[in-house]
Amino acid sequence: MQFIADFHLHSKYSRATSPQMDLENLDKWAKIKGIKVLGTGDFTHPEWLKELKEKLEPAETGLFKLKSNLPAFVDETRFIFTAEISCIYSKGGRTRKIHIIIFAPSFEIVEKINTQLGWIGNLKSDGRPILGLDAKELAKIVLNISEDCLIVPSHAWTPWFSIFGSRSGFDSVEECFEEYSKEIFAIETGLSSDPAMNWRLSALDRITLISNSDAHSPSRIGREANIFDTELNYSAITETIKTKNPTKFLYTIEFFPEEGKYHYDGHRLCEISLNPTETKKYNGICPACGKPLTIGVLNRVEQLADRPEGFKPENAIPFKSLVPLTEIIADALGLTVGTKQVEGEYKNLIEKFKNEFNILIGLPKAELEAVTLPEITEGVIRVREGKLDIEPGYDGIYGKIRIFQKGEQKTVSRQKTLF
Repeated sequence: MQFIADFHLHSKYSRATSPQMDLENLDKWAKIKGIKVLGTGDFTHPEWLKELKEKLEPAETGLFKLKSNLPAFVDETRFIFTAEISCIYSKGGRTRKIHIIIFAPSFEIVEKINTQLGWIGNLKSDGRPILGLDAKELAKIVLNISEDCLIVPSHAWTPWFSIFGSRSGFDSVEECFEEYSKEIFAIETGLSSDPAMNWRLSALDRITLISNSDAHSPSRIGREANIFDTELNYSAITETIKTKNPTKFLYTIEFFPEEGKYHYDGHRLCEISLNPTETKKYNGICPACGKPLTIGVLNRVEQLADRPEGFKPENAIPFKSLVPLTEIIADALGLTVGTKQVEGEYKNLIEKFKNEFNILIGLPKAELEAVTLPEITEGVIRVREGKLDIEPGYDGIYGKIRIFQKGEQKTVSRQKTLF
């Protein structure tokens, strides 16, 4: 069975998240997006776990769905237990800050994990709890509870909270996880890197690269995701990730990495954005204020890479880079996301073509042209072909994508009218 999965997101109990991040809204938006399997996120939070128990019932082994007495779609979303832990600790004379996703197969295993982690830190404080725990020790605790769990470093390259982060990370999986490195089968590439950037490190050839939204509001789910062709159950999904099987793990859906918040180096207070060559010229110091720059993902990959740009390993899982449909519509109309016209056209397209991924990936151009404005059709096609201008993100600021040059939308519309 072919399906789309997004494993990493947060509930309404995490900081800076929408109050709409509940199971009913996640189920609704998964249908709108075209996602079949969603991570629960935040299973360590007692209030969220209580809601999971009240509202979910078993579906296939290790997967869950909304209980039949709750409003749900006929083709119900499947939920898989996931949580993100923030590990902050000292190792090798430096402070390390690493975020890690845990996959778990059952309520019983989740409760055992929560009991042990609850002895170490306050799980009630945040949906993504901060624990003074070595990443290796977290892996040890979780895998001793169940070998069926999966440990995945989150957004592996972001500067502040990741395994390879320029400000707080390590130079290798082995340096971080030591003897538990062999139990790390996957990393999450994050919004500011894509698989092609990760392929430059031969040390990651054995690692499966997964992509997830890290969504804090329902409409953001699926901005990165994974496409599987396998049985619909927990062990089939986790085994496919572990074995990196290209017949079962078909491809990942990616942000254009330049759009991520940490692609370039920079200093947002001074509005300084630099590529790695420019950063080298300034010796990593902000030319405006003299403080250290935040070294971004592109630069960090360059530091650790042992292969040239463009190298592709034999066993690589492919990927497709996309832009969310609302952003395409907004750019095509010369408006901003969230305006009534953009939301109205988004709703119109979803009603006609079932879900967002169907429109972005598979829908023939002629079918789209028949029901929407020519500039929106042109926008979708340009994104598929990667014909974009992107001002890269840096130091916590998202990159800016331009599909059309200013005023070009009217030209596209006139040309289509002529023909």
